[in-house]
Amino acid sequence: MSKYKKLVISIICDALGYVSFIFPPFDFIWAPLSAYLMTKLYKGKEGKVAAVISFIEEALPFLDVIPTFSMMWFYTYKFKTEKKPSKA
Repeated sequence: MSKYKKLVISIICDALGYVSFIFPPFDFIWAPLSAYLMTKLYKGKEGKVAAVISFIEEALPFLDVIPTFSMMWFYTYKFKTEKKPSKA
């Protein structure tokens, strides 16, 4: 999956988090689903940590404004440095 397709999906997932401001019971469905989607979009240890953060952020009231998916995308594609092979 391309990184820009992941960005679009991440923005949509963050927008879905705002539904709970209109319909608060949505958090009961969205919190575990967002954690699952986070592990599918972002693999490895970072994806698992982000999934836990996403679950907590979506489950607790008034924290839905944090764009967790978009932040993870920026971390993955803009801030995370890849280990480059050393020249001997």
